[in-house]
Amino acid sequence: MPRTLVRVYRDADFEQVERLWRKVFPADPPRNHAANSIPRKLAHQPELFLVAEREGAVVGTTMAGYDGHRGWLYSVAVARRFRGEGVGQMLVHAAEERLRALGCIKINLQIRNGNEAVAGFYRRLGYDEDRVISMGKLL
Repeated sequence: MPRTLVRVYRDADFEQVERLWRKVFPADPPRNHAANSIPRKLAHQPELFLVAEREGAVVGTTMAGYDGHRGWLYSVAVARRFRGEGVGQMLVHAAEERLRALGCIKINLQIRNGNEAVAGFYRRLGYDEDRVISMGKLL
C-alpha cells in the first residue's frame, strides 16, 4: 500500500482540497467553502491545517484550533476511496499531537445530527458525546 504522509497545508493544495470538500461536505453553506474557510484558517494557526497526501494527491484534511482553553477539530475529510485505511485516524492523531504540544487538555468537535457513521469513527478514537447544546450566531 502506498505511504500516506500527514503534513501542513500548502497554497498549492487549494484546488485538491476544494474538490475534496465539495465531495465530502456537499451541503455545507458557502461560509464553509474552501474559498472562504482556507484564507481565514491561514490567518490563524496555519500550522494546525493538515492534509493527508498519498502519491502526490491530497486524500484528506483536518483543521484544528486552540484558544488557550479548548481545542477544536474541523473539516476532517477523507476521500471516499481511502476511507477505512486509517487516513482519518492519522489526521486526527496528528492534530491531537499538535494541540497537546500547545497545552490543550480537551478537544471538542461537532457532528451533524444523524451522521452515525462519523460519530462511530470518533467513538473508536476515544471521543464521547458531551451532553451540551451547541449554539451559534452568524455575524
